[in-house]
Amino acid sequence: MQQETSSFVPNHVGIIMDGNRRWAKKNNLPTLEGHRKGFSILQSIGDYALDSGIKNLSVYAFSTENWSREKEEVAFIFAFLSKMLKKEIKKFHERGVRFNWLGTTEKMNPKIIKQLKDAEELTKNNTNGSFNLCVNYGGHTEIVESVNKIIKLGKKVTIETINKALYGGENVPPLDLVIRTSGEQRISNFMLWRIAYSELYFTNIYWPDFKKNDLDDAINFYTSRQRRYGK
Repeated sequence: MQQETSSFVPNHVGIIMDGNRRWAKKNNLPTLEGHRKGFSILQSIGDYALDSGIKNLSVYAFSTENWSREKEEVAFIFAFLSKMLKKEIKKFHERGVRFNWLGTTEKMNPKIIKQLKDAEELTKNNTNGSFNLCVNYGGHTEIVESVNKIIKLGKKVTIETINKALYGGENVPPLDLVIRTSGEQRISNFMLWRIAYSELYFTNIYWPDFKKNDLDDAINFYTSRQRRYGK
């Protein structure tokens, strides 16, 4: 049987943005400066991904496990997130990009939840692309909440009903390519359901040092892969 080879830009790319704190340490800067630089890189990479033909981009910004970090660091991340939402959502909307929040409401500030949901509402009819922000996200939690949602609706738990019940539902397709920065080679509870047939790309580059050409390298890696889907 002939093997299937990718020869196109991936439809859905997920990025595990790792290495902000180590980047700051390497550059003799406070930890918070690593997160500040990381947000800046996300803005440029997000724009470049859309320009490159990637229709769906998902980024792992804050996991359900990250609450165990220093309170000052957590507070900074959410304050910066709030600022980004106020500033960037209008740009997404102008470009016709749909915003989706993937995560659980547990422990979340109601004001942040409202901002996230307002952003979704504003952009829900956009069709030029999707930006999926994983905040207070955990793959295990997503699957558990999805199954409980199905049971509550009195439906049978199947692949199809889970696909619809996941965060973002059918608006968020399966991942084609997952990129993890900083040299770590693990998934860290990221999109465990949608990652089933993803290609995995690991780079030693810390997220704040990730550039457009590094995304090009990841896409080139993807196009060279043979995707068999069990065939």
